Amino acid sequence: MTDAKVEAARIEVERSRAQMLDTAKVLQQRLQPGKLTRDAWEGAKMKGADLAEEAVDAVRKRPYAAGGVVAALALFIAREPVMDLVGKMTDAMTSKRPGKKKKTQRRTSNGHQADE
Repeated sequence: MTDAKVEAARIEVERSRAQMLDTAKVLQQRLQPGKLTRDAWEGAKMKGADLAEEAVDAVRKRPYAAGGVVAALALFIAREPVMDLVGKMTDAMTSKRPGKKKKTQRRTSNGHQADE
């Protein structure tokens, strides 16, 4: 090999090495845990904002359906207290109250009615 070819090969190797080191530095910066966490957080915030915006649009288009869904969800979440309340109301309505008597009427000897 001639000296010119060897020198050209060395220059090419140095250029390739410098390019590879630059690429490694860029990758090292991209893969830092803090940067990865920041990027993931930003992505999650953007996705959450998009979902919220879509939900608001859906509620605006169908407010009654959205209200029904919210009511059903609220009843589902509060099902135990609601069932207890309905049970107490039913018991109160169907049980006989002690201490109260029905008024009975009787006829007196002269034919008039008298309350007892």
